[in-house]
Amino acid sequence: ILNREPVPARKIKSQIPLELEQIISKALEKDREVRYQHAADMRTDLRRLKRDTESGRLAAIKAPGPTIRWVASRRRRWALLSVTLLLAVALAATWFGTHRGASTSAPLIRSLAVLPLSSLSTDPTQAYFADGVTDALITDLAQISALKVVSRTTVTRYKGTDKPLPQIARELNVDGIVEGTVQRSGDRVRITAQLVYGPADQHLWAKGFERDMKDMLELQNSVASEIAHEIQVKVTPEEQARLNNVRPVNAKALDAYVEARFHLDQAGKLEYYKGKREQQKDELRKAMSYLDRAIQEDPSYIPAYVGYFDAIDPTNTPQIEFWSKAKTALAKALELDESNEAARSALARMLMQFEYDWAGAEREYRRAIQLNPNSGDAHFHYSEYLENVGRTAEGDKERDLAQALDPAHDYYADAGVQRVGRNLEQERQALEEQAPNDPFALAVMAKDYAIAGKYQEAVEMWERSLTLYGWHDFVDALKRDDAKGGPKFALEEWMRAGEAYARTHDDWSVVPMAFTYASLGNKDRAFAWLDKAVEQRSWIIIYVKCDDVWDPLRFDPRFKDLLRRVGLPQ
Repeated sequence: ILNREPVPARKIKSQIPLELEQIISKALEKDREVRYQHAADMRTDLRRLKRDTESGRLAAIKAPGPTIRWVASRRRRWALLSVTLLLAVALAATWFGTHRGASTSAPLIRSLAVLPLSSLSTDPTQAYFADGVTDALITDLAQISALKVVSRTTVTRYKGTDKPLPQIARELNVDGIVEGTVQRSGDRVRITAQLVYGPADQHLWAKGFERDMKDMLELQNSVASEIAHEIQVKVTPEEQARLNNVRPVNAKALDAYVEARFHLDQAGKLEYYKGKREQQKDELRKAMSYLDRAIQEDPSYIPAYVGYFDAIDPTNTPQIEFWSKAKTALAKALELDESNEAARSALARMLMQFEYDWAGAEREYRRAIQLNPNSGDAHFHYSEYLENVGRTAEGDKERDLAQALDPAHDYYADAGVQRVGRNLEQERQALEEQAPNDPFALAVMAKDYAIAGKYQEAVEMWERSLTLYGWHDFVDALKRDDAKGGPKFALEEWMRAGEAYARTHDDWSVVPMAFTYASLGNKDRAFAWLDKAVEQRSWIIIYVKCDDVWDPLRFDPRFKDLLRRVGLPQ
């Protein structure tokens, strides 16, 4: 209490819980019951009061001194009242400090991170339900332009972390942190959330929310609205209307969508692993089936429509058979809600990668930024688009803005851009510190070494990457051929083995083939694999204008023809 700022008495009284008021009332009532020990004392006082009132002396004449019993009783009364009021002030101050709205003494919060909410269910699929609630809460809060909210991709790495909150606040460069739990029981959902001032690990607010499954969107928006209210951030009328624009959720549709997300995630984890392509396709088919079921249960459930895009591009390898269905689904999502940022971003990527409609893609990226100007992800995706079409200076500005909005996420690494002043060895050191067992990151490092003509280091990185992906026969061949004829020879022989394997299997990717052939200067084979990439709508094609791995091919007439075929300016 002594460490708090003085609080007006009227404010304390207004914040005293009903239970505490009842305790005080009962205490005073008990005091009145024991004030008079004998009836004679009470009658004496009443006669004196009656006499003084009738004679008009009450205001002018001091009443006779109380009896000894009255003095003792009065002392007891004031002692009890003093203790009770002291208790009231203490409890009210504590209660007010814990449950208050944002007061003048509350820390100023203008940046926020929502840590992944924990699922209290033992069902593994319900973890995806909790992830979905986290995503929705981040999306709702990110709509508030006056509040900087850390992106989902950044906070995901803190799932299950035991780091102290002040450390997380420093790493994410935020004032406030939201954490909590999600529990589902039948058709009821309960979310508990607490707001913490991160730098000081100071608890500001906590509350539980419970609704029926059909009111899931209202539940999520209620949490976001209360957090905004607690930190007293300015919410525009348009933003408030968007938060209030909720509709019932079909519980069966939501269940099906959660199952679909589970299978989509499983499919993504199988990307590039040897012998896993059929298992990956099976996971994708299951995901599509659950998305279909979600739409059947609720034809207006937007997340399910957006989910179809993830099925055609779970991580990197497009699934052409689902292309048309995903495009139709995204159009339906935007018909239901033209301001849905997730649908806008997905449509932009589809137009760029699958239809080579670059003008249409830019329109959608710009609209996504308009809907959520504080989204680092939105600005980063637009920066990639600008780089891809050759507008490098504009792309750099958008990427810098993305990094400024979300400094805890390394968008430069996502873009494959080396930090200014950092060489390959420094990039490798960063890799060894941050992701030494990430097979995809190791492959990117191998590509960079090959571009620089450092084939020995490239072979080493490829061996580590391929080992983690399960391509042990290729690893053995690289080691054998490196010992026999050196690293460049080993890469050339690996390419021949890869082509032979691809003639009878469909789980070998065009990515290492096109990259490595280009780095080795074998233009004919590089263009052959680039043709396959165009046919498959591989992600490497949309970066063909800006990725320096293609520098050895740029002055070949076939390269200009490739740009024309994919709609890029020459």
